[in-house]
Amino acid sequence: MSDETKPNGSGDTSSVAAAVSAADAGGTPATTIEIPREKLTKKAITADHPTWCPGCGDFAVLASFYKVLEKRNLDHEKIVTLAGIGCSSRFPYFVNGHGAHFIHGRAVPLASGISLARPDLNVFLFGGDGDGFSIGGNHLNHGARKNVNLVYFIMDNFVYGLTKKQTSPTSPIGFKSKTDPTGAIDQPVNPMKQLVSAGATFIARTHATQVKHMMEMIERAFDHQGFSVIECLSECVEFYPDVFDPADPRKGGSFELIQEKKWDNTPEDELRHDVTDELAAYKLAQLPFPGVFGVFYQSDRPTKNALEKKWIETTRAKTGNASDLELLQKTFDRMK
Repeated sequence: MSDETKPNGSGDTSSVAAAVSAADAGGTPATTIEIPREKLTKKAITADHPTWCPGCGDFAVLASFYKVLEKRNLDHEKIVTLAGIGCSSRFPYFVNGHGAHFIHGRAVPLASGISLARPDLNVFLFGGDGDGFSIGGNHLNHGARKNVNLVYFIMDNFVYGLTKKQTSPTSPIGFKSKTDPTGAIDQPVNPMKQLVSAGATFIARTHATQVKHMMEMIERAFDHQGFSVIECLSECVEFYPDVFDPADPRKGGSFELIQEKKWDNTPEDELRHDVTDELAAYKLAQLPFPGVFGVFYQSDRPTKNALEKKWIETTRAKTGNASDLELLQKTFDRMK
């Protein structure tokens, strides 16, 4: 596996190594037996039953995540599910695996640390518009500019549902809530614009009713090396119902996909979107609601993981590849 490869843990070839020592008097070296892994199943990765309100869009997101994990057949012990605070941030409770429900808005630093310390793990971060664009907005920007290797899935419902209908950073002007009883007057955050300007290297948008598309975006984000973010319109049926109907074909809306360039030198291709063009991504982000869906931007910039690894290896070489304990002891010795 190269330094720039996001771990995929494909179970098609993975196995558990079991060392078996030969007990003969001749001292024959131990041999290793490769035991095939069992295929990862939904039953294996499902924990508690979700506690969201009936009809919440987050159910579809969780189901899509299960399907992607099954399809990729990842090594179970290498799946890490993290979240902050909010309705959608209950995700780690429902996934059987390593994970944590962290401090409000601080999940990006936690996920970054895990990704940098254990690059062999598959780090998935989940949250909502409050956790991502309000209290956690600063951390979102820094995680993006550093290009830490992880997938951040943000379920945006335009409202603070956990606190029973308060205005969120993405609530539209005029939205009436407990915190804005006469209607919101603040300009809402534009997630796509913020992510492009922050430096995220994979930025996509999807809708919780479009499961196939949602799965495609998760897989593409997973395959990308770097800070991959997906904004998903996930309806809060309790406190802001029907707000995303304009993008739901089953309710008379239009789910308009981004037509990406195929680089086939055809006249039609001139009108298609270049995902590497930052300005073009901004223009797409300015379209009136509900906008378009798909990949807005993608860039192959070196990850912090790879850059830091190179830096650590260079430094270790200067110390004669001393162990962590040896380096620590030398520090203590200098303090005597």
